[in-house]
Amino acid sequence: MQNHQRRFLDLALARDALRFGEFTLKSGRVSPYFFNAGRLDSGAALAEIGECYAHALDDAGLEFDMLFGPAYKGIALASALAIALARRGRDVPLAFNRKEAKAHGEGGSLIGAPIAGRVLIVDDVITAGTAVRDAFAQIAGAGGQVCGVLVALDRQERGQHGTRSATDELADQFSVPVIAIAGLDELLALAVDRPELAVHAPRLLQYRERYGASG
Repeated sequence: MQNHQRRFLDLALARDALRFGEFTLKSGRVSPYFFNAGRLDSGAALAEIGECYAHALDDAGLEFDMLFGPAYKGIALASALAIALARRGRDVPLAFNRKEAKAHGEGGSLIGAPIAGRVLIVDDVITAGTAVRDAFAQIAGAGGQVCGVLVALDRQERGQHGTRSATDELADQFSVPVIAIAGLDELLALAVDRPELAVHAPRLLQYRERYGASG
């Protein structure tokens, strides 16, 4: 496991953004763990997740011109990454969307820098992928080209069609890479190393055996 992956998982656990128990997902599956990026709700937490995203981008070597954060959690996460990149000397334009278009003031459904060039979407986790797919349409409609999707956690489980993961389905549909800071594999590796997490490992393994993606 790489350092930024461990840092991300440590952060998620410390902030109670990564919890264990019994959680019903949008898919209807009952999961033994759940990730809620909304718990990363302080300046220090956002600074740390921004750095973890930046390291994941370094590893991926992806070329991009600007960032886009889908409403709502993606707004804070993309902003955190933009600040992390600025601290490294790269000032990247940032845009995000509203759930509903605004008819007064500046109007429209997009906020921030004009959409242009290669756009990297930043979000928390992909389940059904609805918000990300909406972002693809908005970015294309504004004249940009999505060059990739960056998420915090890849659950590495089957999507709704076949045996491939939801992230792989999205990557195939739009022909762009989907990058994650860490996935279920790293979470399981951490559980093996730490006695306080080891109690959850059997249920995580059972869940992966039942719903894990292949191919």
